[in-house]
Amino acid sequence: MSLDKILYAVAALAAIVFAFVTFEFTGLILAILGLACGFFVKGDHRRGLLIAAIFLMAGGAGALGGIPAVGEYLTAIFSNYGAVLAAASLMVIVMATAERLVPGMSGD
Repeated sequence: MSLDKILYAVAALAAIVFAFVTFEFTGLILAILGLACGFFVKGDHRRGLLIAAIFLMAGGAGALGGIPAVGEYLTAIFSNYGAVLAAASLMVIVMATAERLVPGMSGD
């Protein structure tokens, strides 16, 4: 298993755990995991990441909120994962900008 897959698995697990347990640094941990995940996104997967982050942050995370008993937890999980993807998207944007400005830097 590669490092990028491990990071995404840890980020997904953190999103699930933090839906049930929160503390002072929850947002910081999700943001750092998202930035780390975004560093490993290849050029051909960037668009999908940006679209998923926009969808979840624009309200898609709450789509399952109406399900009795589990809806609020699913909303919290997808909101947390949306925060991870938003941070990953910021890293992708920074890297894409750097690739355009730095000669010889590639997105692969």
